[in-house]
Amino acid sequence: MKKLAVFCGSSNGASDVYIEGAKKLGKELAKRNIALVYGGASVGVMGAVADSLLEEGGYVIGVMPSFLENREISHKNLSELIIVDSMHERKAKMADLADGFIVLPGGPGTLEEFFEIFTWAQLGLHQKPCGLLNINHYYDPLIALFNHMSEEQFLHRKYLTMALVDNEPKGILDKFNLYEPPTVKTYITEKQI
Repeated sequence: MKKLAVFCGSSNGASDVYIEGAKKLGKELAKRNIALVYGGASVGVMGAVADSLLEEGGYVIGVMPSFLENREISHKNLSELIIVDSMHERKAKMADLADGFIVLPGGPGTLEEFFEIFTWAQLGLHQKPCGLLNINHYYDPLIALFNHMSEEQFLHRKYLTMALVDNEPKGILDKFNLYEPPTVKTYITEKQI
């Protein structure tokens, strides 16, 4: 893995533990010489992960739609800032650049980014690892929802393995290195072949 995309909030969250977790991830990425691809903001959890990687001499690529450049306060010290026209283009660019995807705490936008990239993996559009960095057990309710989806047969059990989960940056990155994607679901029957 050379580049990882990180989806996360542009807010700090209710506890300093979220910012500290983002900084730990940035340091671990730098230690492993993995570049960061993220939303390009200088604030919140987004800014914290970028700043910590930059402080360690790492490479950081921000991808930001032009309409958010001022609203999200684009980071001025990035290795590279790519300005795109839309949110759709932002996600597509991040997906193209990244070898995997880590989700840190964030709001609806963060979840939307995660669910789209997770769905793309389910459909076989990519075979890159997707992981939840479960800082302060933030994603426990989402993990429970995934299990509920599987129990109710709306998510095949084998796809649960696509959402890698760990509480620590080192653990999630180690899991990424071992990741093997499940086979892609098909609706073709033997009669159609």
